[in-house]
Amino acid sequence: MTKRRADPKVEALRAERSLNPRPDEVSDPSFAASEFFDPRDLVQVKYEMVRRVEADGVSVSEAAASFGFARQSYYTAAHALAEGGLAALVPSRPGPRGAHKLTDEVLEHLDALRVDQPDLSSKLLAEAVRDRFGIGVHPRSVERALARREAARSRKSAD
Repeated sequence: MTKRRADPKVEALRAERSLNPRPDEVSDPSFAASEFFDPRDLVQVKYEMVRRVEADGVSVSEAAASFGFARQSYYTAAHALAEGGLAALVPSRPGPRGAHKLTDEVLEHLDALRVDQPDLSSKLLAEAVRDRFGIGVHPRSVERALARREAARSRKSAD
């Protein structure tokens, strides 16, 4: 049994988070007529969808359908392109952005604990967060959040 070699373009698109999960839904004629257009390239597909509406005057509904998207996806892509250029069409990384559990209130509590007991370990600080706020956080997350907070204070005092 021979193992198929992975397509390097697919691997590159996947690594950049721009692999179209539904390339078979792209029915726009330009993608069938030219090897330049690749329905697997999500950024290219979204760009061409927006271009088709803005340059060629195709309706939003028609363009969205021929590129395998809902109308709202067109509006989202058009806005992203206008605000951030081509790079804004690359999907962002999944997951939370920033320390959503370690709010200012939680960090102020930790700062107060550290004033009273400067040698508290991050493990004990994480336990204090759980006890006071009912939030489970990893000790390393506590360390990073406190380091960010301290760096921000240092930058402020330097200004």
